Amino acid sequence: MTEEGKPRQPGGLRGILSGGIAIVQARLELFAVEAEEEKMRLAAFLLNLILAALFIGFGLIALAILITVALWETHRLAALAAGVGVLLAAGLLTARNAARLARRGNRMFSASLAELTRDQEALQRRP
Repeated sequence: MTEEGKPRQPGGLRGILSGGIAIVQARLELFAVEAEEEKMRLAAFLLNLILAALFIGFGLIALAILITVALWETHRLAALAAGVGVLLAAGLLTARNAARLARRGNRMFSASLAELTRDQEALQRRP
């Protein structure tokens, strides 16, 4: 109540500021959640990428050794050259795919940006 005994208007400047602060707080919380999700997604992606590269690399080396041993008596240089060619080709294809994925990427904080855009549009529509 005010000094004159009248109740305060809830839509005054204090209410507007309170609402604005609540909106900013909600957006910052959404931003923090998205940052945490992106960090976890990136960590899982990197772990899986490293493990896949190791396993595929070990498998290709073992295959090259197997082929070389099998052809040792007749075509040892051809077997070694084929193994090197396959491993280099696999490395180049993997590097190309990694570069393509890095360019494509996810847009970080897209939900936060969308919410801020909606807030801005709502504020522009108000008289």
